[in-house]
Amino acid sequence: MLKITIHRGAQEIGGTCIQISTEKTTILLDLGLPLSAESRNLDVASFRPEAVLISHPHQDHFGLIDALDPSVRVYVGELGKRLIDAPRILLGKTLSANQFHYFKNRQHFVVGDFTITPFLVDHSAVDAYGFLIKAGGKRVFYSGDFRAHGRKSVLFDNIVNKPPKDIDLLFMEGTMLERSNDDFPTEATVEQKIFETIKDQENITFLISSSQNIDRIVSAYRACKRAHKTLVIDIHTAWVLEQLKLVSDSVPNMEWEAVKVYASHSQDNKLKEHPDFFGDFRKRLYKYRVHKEELHANPHDYLFLGKMSHFKIIDLYKAAKPVNVIYSQWLGYLSYSSKDYYGAKAIAAYRNDPQINFVHAHTSGHATVEDLQTFAKALKPKMLVPIHTEHANAFSQRFENVMPLQDGEAATI
Repeated sequence: MLKITIHRGAQEIGGTCIQISTEKTTILLDLGLPLSAESRNLDVASFRPEAVLISHPHQDHFGLIDALDPSVRVYVGELGKRLIDAPRILLGKTLSANQFHYFKNRQHFVVGDFTITPFLVDHSAVDAYGFLIKAGGKRVFYSGDFRAHGRKSVLFDNIVNKPPKDIDLLFMEGTMLERSNDDFPTEATVEQKIFETIKDQENITFLISSSQNIDRIVSAYRACKRAHKTLVIDIHTAWVLEQLKLVSDSVPNMEWEAVKVYASHSQDNKLKEHPDFFGDFRKRLYKYRVHKEELHANPHDYLFLGKMSHFKIIDLYKAAKPVNVIYSQWLGYLSYSSKDYYGAKAIAAYRNDPQINFVHAHTSGHATVEDLQTFAKALKPKMLVPIHTEHANAFSQRFENVMPLQDGEAATI
């Protein structure tokens, strides 16, 4: 018998935390920072798990691990751990004191009564996984965040074409249950919109996107090559791409033609302070640096990929000729004003700024309803529990064997 409790995520997107227990062992699936200030608070110290499984390196799935007792084991992909660490250092924060253990795709590991197999999935974060969890004669699958329309859609195909069998319970995300992805159904459509925006530009273009959204960086690079522009990235993005070199030679990085790095003083100082972490990265980076004087001299030659917090840089380029701002994330983030979405208010204001040509070009990091249905049909769970969704009660209209739970509600299988 397994006892399951969704501590958070049964009726909201982000902040996910699911507990699964046998009589002897307790594990958590993700331990995320919520996206909403109204989200349910968690007493993390009271959970006392043997381990936490982190599905991918997005804050809404790992952001509360510091609240754990440091002796608790945290399982994560090795690349994911690198992407968790770098922004902490660049923001002047200390690294987590947790005991980290790395897993690999489809290689099982054991935590007490549980045997766990990670399944690499396609998501807007690299090194993202679902998990098959076996204990007490029961088989649970946790989808994590996933999609089927990214550049790594083969990972979705691999699961649905040869799915894990005899699933007693499927925790399946439903971010897109009441949202449409029709405007930009694939990364190729996003790439085309970026290209159309920059090909005849008379001023600089800023692309607002996550440094971890590798598909989007690839789309930006491909659009730049087609339009004969140079892609400018910041130090954090350059570091992320350095980590990708360890697992792929097909992802752009700072050494590629038509890529330059903009080195802000604050991020550069963090590189100097932590040579043990960054190695020779800083020394190599300066071979590919672009100076602000070069950007100002020929702004029409550049596409600058950055985060919402870069809005102060954008203001420097306002002129008689409009600045292109391509917002390449979920539009809903622009309604947030918390510290975790620093710059959102300013980016939202650009939509009505006459000196800004505001463009939205984004495809979701989450599965569409049709792909969720394909996924559920392939796994054939005896019980389907919605997670990471604002519309859990609508699942029963589209899926079979649905059992919605409330946050804090315990159930057994």
